[in-house]
Amino acid sequence: MSEQLPIGNGVFRRSQALAEGWADHEIRGLSRSGRIRRLGRGAYVDEDTIESADDAGRHRLQIEALAPVLAPDAAFSHQSAAVLYGLPLWSTPLDRVHVTRDRAGRGRTRRAAFVHGSPLHGSVAEVDGFRVTDPARTVVDLACTLPFEAAIVAGDAALRHRALEPGHLDLELLRAAGRHGIAAARRAVSAMDGDSESVGESRSRAFFHEQGLPIPLLQGEVRDRKGRLVGRVDFLWDEERVIGEFDGRVKYGRLLRPGQEPGDVVYAEKLREEALRDLGLRVVRWAWADLSRPRMLAERIRHALTHPYR
Repeated sequence: MSEQLPIGNGVFRRSQALAEGWADHEIRGLSRSGRIRRLGRGAYVDEDTIESADDAGRHRLQIEALAPVLAPDAAFSHQSAAVLYGLPLWSTPLDRVHVTRDRAGRGRTRRAAFVHGSPLHGSVAEVDGFRVTDPARTVVDLACTLPFEAAIVAGDAALRHRALEPGHLDLELLRAAGRHGIAAARRAVSAMDGDSESVGESRSRAFFHEQGLPIPLLQGEVRDRKGRLVGRVDFLWDEERVIGEFDGRVKYGRLLRPGQEPGDVVYAEKLREEALRDLGLRVVRWAWADLSRPRMLAERIRHALTHPYR
């Protein structure tokens, strides 16, 4: 018995370990000692690898474990496809791999996977060697099954990275006619926008829709009376002269230039906001915590929209 793990530090199968000269009792011993973890029938992974991975990374390991036994007519789908495409998933469970078989029928839950039954209509691609639903089908599947906010987060990102075009989503919605959740999917798809640049902005946009607020322009440019650019803002209600800004830590990190400190960015943002206010615009800011208090935030925004800055 070698001191090294059977197949590096990734997912390996029992058959591979046996081919390298390991015995079943040695594999069981590694599992009992906590050095490896069983991911499914005949599939294992180094414990350090899975412990150091984030939720998406762990889910990908589960996908790798299931891939060799995937049915020929099946493809990884829903949140599993989203993980393979690198799409953000907000408040979405990743405890089971999702697979769709190319046939009509009810879904069924197994220990390691949820198996959906739905015609694929050829909407299949390959990502890193895995058979997966294509981006448009993936987004529509998510929109049929996830809450509105989570669907918007994933769909905005898919559009932003040009993984698909709005017309592709329309085609998939037509193909999905009659499926459970199709009404919710149509609503979510109609609200998706590739100009949204972050999860925070996408969650904010979902919030606007759910609270019945006017939908603002994304990434609006504000210019002074001479046409000079004063600022590019997250959300702009132009007629009401109101600006909305989502403040996330990632945003300020993205604005850092070489040699700058975070304090420099905060100060520059303060000057920028003062310049916007000087033009007669009202600025409303919110952060992650505010999105957890939607009624309070909605009241603030409505007040700003109905009480012009003086």
